[in-house]
Amino acid sequence: MDNVFEFKINVTTADIDDLNHVNNVVYVKWMDEVAFHHWAFLTKEIPLPEYIWVVARHEIDYKGQALLGDELVAKTWVGETKGFTSMRLIEFYKDDVLLAKSKTTWAMLDAETYKPTRIRENVLKVLSPQK
Repeated sequence: MDNVFEFKINVTTADIDDLNHVNNVVYVKWMDEVAFHHWAFLTKEIPLPEYIWVVARHEIDYKGQALLGDELVAKTWVGETKGFTSMRLIEFYKDDVLLAKSKTTWAMLDAETYKPTRIRENVLKVLSPQK
């Protein structure tokens, strides 16, 4: 798949719940971290401080369990982008086994007014870099 960004995660004690696996809320935290790091990577040469992103919707499918000490790889890419929203997809793997996958709808806001703003060509070029 083109334009996949990978982010490594080490499961710590703070990530574990009473069932001795990673708590579902931790995945949401990781989704935010992965999105932040991917956006920072995409904008490292073309900063876009006039925009901020907020979550409009999360969907998560849990397929397996992550345990204390596991090393995970989150793979993310940008999906459909239109109007003022952009879809981000993330898959969490231990070795090559899919543990969870998520789809988040992000809304782009003007950084000064906090009002939704249409995603224009300058942002589209960053979200969908050419090979």
